[in-house]
Amino acid sequence: MEERIDDIRLIPAPIEIEFAIASTLPEAYEREYHSLSESDDDPIGQWLKLAKARGETQDTDPVLLNLIIELHRKIDNLEAYIKNETPKRVALPSHTQIESIGFEHFKIKEELFEPKTLYYGRVAMPVHPKRDVAIFFEALTPNLAHITRMHDRDIKEWNSYVAARERVLIREMREKRNK
Repeated sequence: MEERIDDIRLIPAPIEIEFAIASTLPEAYEREYHSLSESDDDPIGQWLKLAKARGETQDTDPVLLNLIIELHRKIDNLEAYIKNETPKRVALPSHTQIESIGFEHFKIKEELFEPKTLYYGRVAMPVHPKRDVAIFFEALTPNLAHITRMHDRDIKEWNSYVAARERVLIREMREKRNK
């Protein structure tokens, strides 16, 4: 059964996206999609996974370990900034604000999509640590899209962000009602 556009639940969210029609440079977009996976983009995270798998972190406080890992990432970012190194990304011609998100959909402010067209995009996720998330999506309308591909870790972060935005809205509605 095909999902009706009227049944898609979206929550306001301040996110930015860069995108392009996927068929314009399919090999480059596919390569970048895979390079933005957690293993290629995050060597310290990969090291941590291997250390956990070998049982080398079982006697370590997980919160403290995560803080140290994040400090290491910050130092790596500062080092890259000082050396004037920028991540190699494929140039994406379109950039806009995402107005609202759902678990598998998002809506942009402007009508920039061509319905039934597959796109590749990078979403600047406002979570800790901030990073770009690579996605493939299909336009359903000129401003509504369905996410068709996203890495597993990114799906978890996306869904957590959607749920967090929902909680914020619920709190705001309660506060308004109680005033």
